Amino acid sequence: MTNPSLRSRTCKLWREHNPTLDTSPMEVVAQVKRISALLELAVEPVYNNADLTVAEVELLVPLRYADEAVTAIRLAELLGMTRAGVSKNLAKLERRGLLNRAPNPTDGRSAFINLTDAGIRAIDHVFPRELDAHAQLLAGLGPDRDKVLVALTHLAEAMESQLSRPAE
Repeated sequence: MTNPSLRSRTCKLWREHNPTLDTSPMEVVAQVKRISALLELAVEPVYNNADLTVAEVELLVPLRYADEAVTAIRLAELLGMTRAGVSKNLAKLERRGLLNRAPNPTDGRSAFINLTDAGIRAIDHVFPRELDAHAQLLAGLGPDRDKVLVALTHLAEAMESQLSRPAE
């Protein structure tokens, strides 16, 4: 694991050597990266022998119980991914028989994406195990879970609003 004292020392040293540089973002970004790494470690055993990767599951989960037709463009928007990345991964999943595409009758440039029976079985096998790994990892939050979720939501929304602002 990442040593918190190393992280603190790194921030302190950067402040000392660059007194005019605002190093405060390092503290937030370091925690976000730490959390991301811990989430990856927690699900690693789930995916060691799985037929799907984490990235593939991220694409398939929204399709599992979608109550409306989903296009690749909409999926990219929902997941905050590039259209090219989504299209590339969808093509791989389609070749493996986990999803299919049906022409969009109102827009010939796009297609609706649906899980096949094999795709449903694959996601139903892996995703509950991933959720269990996350639940175990987050169990230590206890009653603070809601406060943490509010703070993380605030962070995500603040970051999104900054990205959507025109450059100064």
